[in-house]
Amino acid sequence: MIAVFRKEINSFFASPIGYLVIGLFLVINGLFLWVFKGEYNILDSGFASLEPFFTLAPWIFLFLIPAITMKSFSEEIRQGTLELLLTKPLSTVQLVLGKYFGALFLVLLALLPTLLYVVAIWKLGAAGNNPDSGVIIGSYFGLIFLGACYAAIGIFASILSPNQIVSFILAVFLCFIAYFAFEALANLNLFNGGAFGIEDLGINAHYESISRGIIDTRDTIYFLSFIFLFLALTNLSLISKKSVKA
Repeated sequence: MIAVFRKEINSFFASPIGYLVIGLFLVINGLFLWVFKGEYNILDSGFASLEPFFTLAPWIFLFLIPAITMKSFSEEIRQGTLELLLTKPLSTVQLVLGKYFGALFLVLLALLPTLLYVVAIWKLGAAGNNPDSGVIIGSYFGLIFLGACYAAIGIFASILSPNQIVSFILAVFLCFIAYFAFEALANLNLFNGGAFGIEDLGINAHYESISRGIIDTRDTIYFLSFIFLFLALTNLSLISKKSVKA
């Protein structure tokens, strides 16, 4: 698994695409938070708060993470190297986890420079009126869990097609459905005034919950179950491909 993990990291940074994807994430965030006028501009808001960043980041992740994961299995299938990997003394679970943790590491790497925003907010805060550190820590945990869910979806989408563009579009679609669709469905009032907790099936409800600074066991179990589901689906797809080749 470690060898697969290293291979993913090396292949990502072997081309300019890796640096471009992470660079775009930081540039887009920086422009919206500090340069462009609007609701996300921290300087215009009059409050020393990172809430605009934690509101904007999930939507940028919606495109960033599928761009990271789209080549994970798609490229192996297209180049015919997946069969070679499957012949090695490596279980399908180890292969999936190696790919997944490689993608997740890159997500964390993209998030690391944003800690400078925390320092900037702390400096901007008036004396005795510093930002709530609990909310910031909880929001970062929420963003990491969100990125982990998107990465699991992206890895699953990648194994479904040898075409990276198709994998990217499919991952964006699935991530959007998982993040927004359940809440939108609950707001349509199709159930005679009762949503019956449908919004709790979506990622957004749990992301917002954990972003309040309280690490709730229910949110943690949801995120871990969501990740497990898509990694299990990926593993089943890989097993089916292995049996076909056999």
